[in-house]
Amino acid sequence: MKNFQDKVAVITGGASGFGREFGMIGARLGMKLVLADVQQDALDKTKAELEGMGAQVLAMKCDVRKAEEVQALADATMQRFGAVHLVFNNAGVGSGGLVWENSIADWEWVLGVNLWGVIHGVRTFTPLMLECAKKDPGYEGHIVNTASMAGLLNAPNMGIYNVSKHAVVSLSETLYQDLKLIEAPIGASVLCPYFVPTGISNSGRNRPDELKDDQAPTASQQAAQAVSDKAVSSGKVSAAQVADYTFDAIKNDRFYIYSHPHALGNVQTRMEDIVTQRNPSDPFAAAPQIREMLRAALVRK
Repeated sequence: MKNFQDKVAVITGGASGFGREFGMIGARLGMKLVLADVQQDALDKTKAELEGMGAQVLAMKCDVRKAEEVQALADATMQRFGAVHLVFNNAGVGSGGLVWENSIADWEWVLGVNLWGVIHGVRTFTPLMLECAKKDPGYEGHIVNTASMAGLLNAPNMGIYNVSKHAVVSLSETLYQDLKLIEAPIGASVLCPYFVPTGISNSGRNRPDELKDDQAPTASQQAAQAVSDKAVSSGKVSAAQVADYTFDAIKNDRFYIYSHPHALGNVQTRMEDIVTQRNPSDPFAAAPQIREMLRAALVRK
């Protein structure tokens, strides 16, 4: 996708973090923007900022866990702008802890947003984009799914998040292959950021009441939160930089998008573990201080 002027971009999780920065670049490129988020105050603020830049903006409160709300977002997009060219399935939440300590509510919340949100986005918007392509001989489209380096690695005490993001990587790779198979004028990318200050470590603020736990967090969940808070807040790569990398990948039809390419050494090691049937290597080998933080919190003498 090379031309962005007057094209329509749909962004879930569009009120903050990567989503907000995607919107900022889209506004500068002259795009029409559709923002979806569950946090109304942040959504209103970002909408006003983008309109202040001269962009046409449709902002809707939307819980991507729910297929009917994603469908309503698509219907409103077509009614307002009449087309869809660029979709960012970006909404995401974070959660951790020892994998056997996560409650059913934890799994339903994290998989609901991180995985089902992407599934609903792909199922709802891809057919719309294909229809738009039939009507426009010069149509160009692209879909970006936000995963994580946690979709390529399996760090301990992050199982629920790892599972959700591995599934997004698989879904995205399959989407790419399916679009190529039918020779669609639609590209696909998967964004795999590492630790970037986006607010995801505080995503519990938007956890729905029906999926909140009555029990206090376990020691492992508290430790996961502490590690996440420290790692994310100390990240040196900004959300704005990641948004720049993402638009560059869209322009150049590049599938894998990384915020921290140096972390790919751990991915290569994992792939070698699989191919050589070696037991899984330590994903914290390059950052032993993180493992020590976890051990100090969890290992009882």
